[in-house]
Amino acid sequence: MTALCTVHSNAQSSTKTPMPADAVSPAPRDGQHDFDFEFGKWNTHVSMLAHPLTGSKTWVDYTGITVDHKIWNGVANLVELDMKNASSHLMLASLRLYNPATHQWGLYVVNSRSGTLGTPTLGGFAHGRGVFYDKETWDGKPIVVRFVITPRSADAIHFEQAFSADEGKTWETNWIADDTRIAQ
Repeated sequence: MTALCTVHSNAQSSTKTPMPADAVSPAPRDGQHDFDFEFGKWNTHVSMLAHPLTGSKTWVDYTGITVDHKIWNGVANLVELDMKNASSHLMLASLRLYNPATHQWGLYVVNSRSGTLGTPTLGGFAHGRGVFYDKETWDGKPIVVRFVITPRSADAIHFEQAFSADEGKTWETNWIADDTRIAQ
């Protein structure tokens, strides 16, 4: 999950986050409850591109559980993702914080292997989906990261992360996740 934006240990964030022209503009509405639909426990299937931005077409699949906890009455939340496949175990967390001044969410991701929070992807929800961007480096080269969250129903959510090495002219999807709610 989710906003599990940057999960790779060789990605580093820059201090400024200029947004591409198609980034979701902050809406004047109060978006502090944009993630309320996601609170709860989910079965997760994740496909990750093994070697982004190399031309590789090799994908690695994981299955696991995602738990989204409400914090501060919904103006923040914590997502825990625990996923495995036959050869690997990956644990991620995403702290999502709403900024009422900018009407934007910041999605901060950490994986258990690195133990450090990265610079957030920034954005918000419009027209039924959330779109978030940031600028980072990947293998020493500048990239733009785009993370999209699309609720499909009350019990299904689709996530995609993509990298662009040309300032958003072209994108390579490298993370696809589909979550299905676990009945309480």
